[in-house]
Amino acid sequence: MLERHHLAIIHAVDKHGTLTEAANALFLTQSALSHGIKKLEGYLGAPVWQKDGRRLRLTQAGQGLLNLANRVLPQFEHTEQLIEQIAQGQRGTLRIGMECHPCYQWLLKVVSPFLMEYPDVDVDVRQAFQFGGLGALLGYDIDMLITPDPLFQKGLEYLPVFEYEHVLVVPESHPTAKQGYVSPQDLSNEVLITYPVEASRLDIFSQFLTPAGAGVKKHRTIETTEIMLQMVSAGRGVSALPKWLVEQHQNTLPIMPVRLGEKGIFKDIHVGFRAGETRPDYLSAFIDMAKQTHHLV
Repeated sequence: MLERHHLAIIHAVDKHGTLTEAANALFLTQSALSHGIKKLEGYLGAPVWQKDGRRLRLTQAGQGLLNLANRVLPQFEHTEQLIEQIAQGQRGTLRIGMECHPCYQWLLKVVSPFLMEYPDVDVDVRQAFQFGGLGALLGYDIDMLITPDPLFQKGLEYLPVFEYEHVLVVPESHPTAKQGYVSPQDLSNEVLITYPVEASRLDIFSQFLTPAGAGVKKHRTIETTEIMLQMVSAGRGVSALPKWLVEQHQNTLPIMPVRLGEKGIFKDIHVGFRAGETRPDYLSAFIDMAKQTHHLV
């Protein structure tokens, strides 16, 4: 019979590569681990791994078990953690997934008071997902997803917690700095600096340039907000960021926010979570705190 510990062994072998390291990670002896898998292989009628030198390589059957382990094990861990939190009085870890590069500065405004109010709850922020943010949320790898672009799907619920304006960031000396707004065509000779995200998921493209059939002279990417703003202030290009984030840096950098289009582009930061399940009180408290951040940014 296929049991949870079999899936844990397959997952450990795939992660660590050798029988010795997998056994150490699971606090088992190599003989116990091998014996458990041999019984499973007898039940399944197929080998689950093959030796490749010192390392183990999963067979097709083993890969199928690994796919199941990646889906099921996080759900076991989530349920056990939830029950432990109930038993211990709201202790645990709030695992937050991020699909928004500039949201980190906003998130810090929420995390600081949250940690003070819930000293027994830790916070873990994750940005790299094996199956994307939605997959991580549905797969129980995270407890909530922070995103400005929610993808509504059965089993998920989103709450808007913070509204902001998405603006063009230019140096103070830029010709558009004194304009009330810019048109898509105004950017035709500009170097646009963005985060390393697919262009179709960037608002400056999807909601501004592409619908107007416009483009930029050059598009380059930078991972960190601070370096991006330094580049803009030095006249190396323009960028598009939340207005509140630009205003936070105006005291130290000669930069200006300019409205994108006459009506502007307005967005909401959303918190997404799994619908219809019991949530610990601290998760609801975090959402309430997130809604109160307007006066902090």
